Parts: sequence; C-alpha cells; structure tokens
Amino acid sequence: MLDDRDRKLLALLQKDSDTPLAELSERLNLSASACSRRISRLREEGYITRNVAVADRRRLRLGTTVFVVVKTAHHTADWLERFRAGVADIPEIVEVHRLAGNLDYIIKIVVTDIAHYDAIYKRLVSRIDLFDVSAYISMETLKDERAIPPDYAI
Repeated sequence: MLDDRDRKLLALLQKDSDTPLAELSERLNLSASACSRRISRLREEGYITRNVAVADRRRLRLGTTVFVVVKTAHHTADWLERFRAGVADIPEIVEVHRLAGNLDYIIKIVVTDIAHYDAIYKRLVSRIDLFDVSAYISMETLKDERAIPPDYAI
C-alpha cells in the first residue's frame, strides 16, 4: 500500500531519477536512509520497473514521428507472434499498441525523414501480412510526458 510520501517520491523520481538522495529526503521530510528504503521497496514491489535516460531525439537526428495504424485480416495467435517478432527488432519502432475498435494496432516510429520511414515500412510489410496500413506524420508534439500520475496507486 502506498502512502502520500511514496506517491510524492514516485512523482519526483519520474521527473528526474538522478535527483540526489539528500534532495529527495529533504523534499519528503525523511532521513536519507528512510528515503532509500522507500525507493528500494518501490522497486521490489514493482512500482519502479527501470530507470532510463531520455535522449534528445533532434540531437540524434530522429526528429520525425510517424504514427502507423494497421488493420489485419488475421487474428490468430500465430499471426500475433509473427507481428510481435516483426516489430521487436526494428529500433525505430518505439511503441506498439493493440487497439479496440475498427483499427487493430497503432505503431509509433521515430525516423530522420520520410525516406527513412519508407525503409522501415518496407521492412515491416516484408515480414508481416497486413490488410491495411496508413501513416500519419506528426507535425507538432503538443505534450510528451513520460511520467504517469501516481495518485491512483494503492
């Protein structure tokens, strides 16, 4: 069960997981050892799954985002496994979601430009039988928040 300090700690760590323990302790009004124990417990209980560095996509020349929506005529376990394998080793594919509704999947791809996307598209369709594929190029990112609200955790 999480208390308000745990939730605040999760919020702080999601903003910057490199925040020094002394600063976290001060902001939570805890000793450094108590704060450290809370962080360890949050990891052990699965509230914190990993720490990552967020890279600047533009500096890495991956400033173009393409959302690809996919419809498939196949809904078997075998096809889904081939689909998972087909997207897993393409590093430019950063997210894949299975959807409810009239579309089956949405894929988020980061690329240098449209020619780069075309190469990714050709790799993808050569691996997996897809019924319909539509691409949407992001013109502007209005919100890009990786932190999730910890308020709902129990």
